[in-house]
Amino acid sequence: MRLPNAPKFIAEVSSNHNRDLDRALAFVDAAADCGCDAVKFQLFRVDELFAPEIVSRSPDVEARREWELPIEFLSPIAEACKRSRIEFHCTPFYIEAVGQLEPYVDAFKVSSYELLWDDLLRACAATGKPVILSTGMATLPEVEHAVDVLRDADVSDLTILHCVSAYPAAASDCDLAAIDTLRRAFGCSVGWSDHSVDPAVVQRAVHRWGAEVVELHFDLDERGEEFAGGHCWLPETLRPVISGVRRGLSADGDGVKGPSTSEVVEREWRADPSDGLRPLKHMRADWRP
Repeated sequence: MRLPNAPKFIAEVSSNHNRDLDRALAFVDAAADCGCDAVKFQLFRVDELFAPEIVSRSPDVEARREWELPIEFLSPIAEACKRSRIEFHCTPFYIEAVGQLEPYVDAFKVSSYELLWDDLLRACAATGKPVILSTGMATLPEVEHAVDVLRDADVSDLTILHCVSAYPAAASDCDLAAIDTLRRAFGCSVGWSDHSVDPAVVQRAVHRWGAEVVELHFDLDERGEEFAGGHCWLPETLRPVISGVRRGLSADGDGVKGPSTSEVVEREWRADPSDGLRPLKHMRADWRP
């Protein structure tokens, strides 16, 4: 069970599923095992993502057809998420993808690269499902416009993620203070979309800047299509970060100053005010080692 003050952790599979259903389902299990609250995929088609003149000139873009998530994977992924008791999120990269995803997902994520596309924002909001908006590269007025579009479309539940669209992102470029800027500007849930793969950055985002959602790119085994970019966490690196953040938050307590349960015995071994010797006098006569 997540602590009331703990962030929601989202494992971003991106295109690391390699168009293999068994591998995609393994991501669901691995994300749950690491302590994530949700797993996120991406639904795009190269011909709907890039202008045709770019596709025709770029072998690298053309090769991304091998990264496309098959539509028939959606139902088994959704069922696997239910079994693992984690949410299924997905990023739509074309308008029709919103309708294709709606029966299956718990939330929509709008990519930083699509933040300017009002029609996509409206389509996501119109589903009535939560929307998570990533804001890499954006200026505050651009974010404000996107938020206005979503709110005008009656978005039901909005989370805004600060993000640095560099792969990987250096800690010195992360500007985590912008998390608070977004919170003050828009008065909604805010968080951090991580490309740093740096535990210190994630911990700072949560403990100093109060990130309520943390999204992290995730791979199983260094064999995902995007792992070579240097921005993906592995299970063995992600699991201790999530557990460490939650352990740190569990130390907050209720703020009432008084002895903890673990201190009750030690209270009797304080110096007695009458002579300055330990333990308290009422303990001394009957004490035995």
